[in-house]
Amino acid sequence: MNYSYYPGCTLKTKAQELDRYGRESAKALGIGLEEIDDWQCCGAVYPMVRDEIATKLSAVRTLMAARDKGQKLVTLCSACHNVLTRVNNDMRTDEYIRSRANNYLDPAVPYAGETQVIHYLQLLRDELGFEQLAQAVKNPLKGRKIGAYYGCLLLRPSKVMAFDDPENPRIIEDFVRALGGTPVVYGMRNECCGAYVTLKDEAQARVNVERIIANARSQGAEEIITACPLCMYNLKKHQDGSMPVRYITELLYEALGLKEADANADE
Repeated sequence: MNYSYYPGCTLKTKAQELDRYGRESAKALGIGLEEIDDWQCCGAVYPMVRDEIATKLSAVRTLMAARDKGQKLVTLCSACHNVLTRVNNDMRTDEYIRSRANNYLDPAVPYAGETQVIHYLQLLRDELGFEQLAQAVKNPLKGRKIGAYYGCLLLRPSKVMAFDDPENPRIIEDFVRALGGTPVVYGMRNECCGAYVTLKDEAQARVNVERIIANARSQGAEEIITACPLCMYNLKKHQDGSMPVRYITELLYEALGLKEADANADE
């Protein structure tokens, strides 16, 4: 199985673990992730103004590159996935945006939203299958009580993202089960951690994070996993360090026995 892959800027800098663990785990599972050539920043935030065409063009170029290779486009970063999915929807459903974007790009074959954008978790669930993933696990996460933290960007706007039930998601919990862990369901797993508000109002972000951590702990969570680099930053920065926070790919890497292989190689 080969897919086009868009890492995004943060996975090349502050979130290299999310990228590395994801790539190496995919390779171990027989999944080929082919990084898009000469990709550009997606913009990190979806532009809400309808006539803000230029800021969507880098996303359109990435989507076109995957289409031209005849591949689905895989993302890992929640923010990148949100932007690429929503811009793809614009190009598929909005003639005003589609025509102007194509005029900017002047492609030989105009882009009209043909690419299917899928998140890494959807790749594991829908393309590989969690049952097959479970069979590949060499180091089951037995006894680990793990709380999923979805945040906002994977789930909303729900009709466009079509990722999971925005009010009661389960894909990360099912992922944890496939790895042999015990998922902990708590009410605030899909509430905002503060996101970019942390740059302007750090106190508010801290309040959000404290509520999320307290809620997860009250339901028995002993660690939290996320796919969002910004959520990772907030969840780690705005607590006392008593709740471990890890990327989804780190747990996958561990469950596949790859971390153990790393340790043995270092000896």
